Amino acid sequence: MSTASTPEARPVSELVGTSTGESWLARYSNSLMGVFGTPQRVLVRGQGCYVWDADGKQYLDLLGGIAVNALGHAHPFVTSVISSQLATLGHVSNFFTSPTQVALAEKLLEIAHAPAGSKVFFANSGTEANEAAFKLARRNSEGGRRTKIVALEGAFHGRTMGALALTAKQAYREPFAPLPSGVVHIPFGDFDALRAEVDETTQAFFLEPIQGEAGVIPLPDGYLAEARRITREAGALLIVDEVQTGIGRTGEWFAIGDSGILPDAMSLAKGLGGGFPIGALITFGAETSALLTAGQHGTTFGGNPVATAAALATLHTIESQGLLEHVRSVGDRLRSELADLPEVSEVRGRGLLIGFDLTGPGGDAAAVPQNANLAAAVVNAALDAGFIVNAPGPRTIRLAPPLILSAEQAETFVAGLPDLVSAAAEALTTKEAS
Repeated sequence: MSTASTPEARPVSELVGTSTGESWLARYSNSLMGVFGTPQRVLVRGQGCYVWDADGKQYLDLLGGIAVNALGHAHPFVTSVISSQLATLGHVSNFFTSPTQVALAEKLLEIAHAPAGSKVFFANSGTEANEAAFKLARRNSEGGRRTKIVALEGAFHGRTMGALALTAKQAYREPFAPLPSGVVHIPFGDFDALRAEVDETTQAFFLEPIQGEAGVIPLPDGYLAEARRITREAGALLIVDEVQTGIGRTGEWFAIGDSGILPDAMSLAKGLGGGFPIGALITFGAETSALLTAGQHGTTFGGNPVATAAALATLHTIESQGLLEHVRSVGDRLRSELADLPEVSEVRGRGLLIGFDLTGPGGDAAAVPQNANLAAAVVNAALDAGFIVNAPGPRTIRLAPPLILSAEQAETFVAGLPDLVSAAAEALTTKEAS
């Protein structure tokens, strides 16, 4: 049997063609569902912390694909590992395993300081990891005596049905009611509400150490420890969603790293694959790990050789290049410099997951029309100036840049922010006047 020679690498443009951003967006609206609205730009290339659009404009990416591109764009080691693995073995289904799958599970258990008997389930995204966690919680029913799952107001755990039931935002929930039942949301950070609601009827308590979609809101000091104490006494699982905060985002492997607590389960995704889709659920200890048994959950693509190779390459790079310390250093400096600006009223977060609230030009809140979405206007002004940021609230900007962001790159944004706020306020005032 003859074997065809390996073809030379070809540019993607040979498959999709080239066009202007305006033309691509027109084609987008004619061919893709409108669930994301109109895309802000058509991006065609990335390198490190920068991306370029179809018209050749360069942007400093301070969002990182929403905390996904942990090592920036086109990282040479990650791309070489992905290419090598794909050229060797791409997919095998869950009837088989692969060395990269086993090695990644072992590495995650190692960096999570998981005790003997702990296990890993691989999925393709954060919402899928939380779906697995939701089913894990349902298995802690004690013959039907436990029927309730507790989550926090402000929570975002995903958009599939189980994860959506855990998510608090009504605008996401209402179009798809009725959702899976039994989920109760309690006030964020309220110790008394936690003690009152988590009881012997509770299957699990879900929480994020820092609520990213709510505006980068960290739990109050001592809350995680109290949640661990209460859930252990009640026999409920403590399930921590580290989809956004995990894999070095806060300057530690996991945001719970300095809390001293060990949860029963932890979900991961986003930065785990360095841009390649992968999610994971870690279960801690033999008892929790035995709750889901053969045939009770699964996925076709989860833990495939390419995704797990990408994740291994990402973890190796973070570790070998000392990026956790780098994230702490650059993040501390960036938050401090933002806090010094009169246009900023509050800065929150850890490492390179940062949320900050805006006042107005020069600190003058009156310069912004009442009830105007200043943050959204700043996002638009930032794009025009060559920065990608995100607005999770009408006065809040979120930053989740690649973990390789340099202090000098961060400084360009800080230096430009006053002008961005002024431009946004002017645009809002003009719009209101018209």
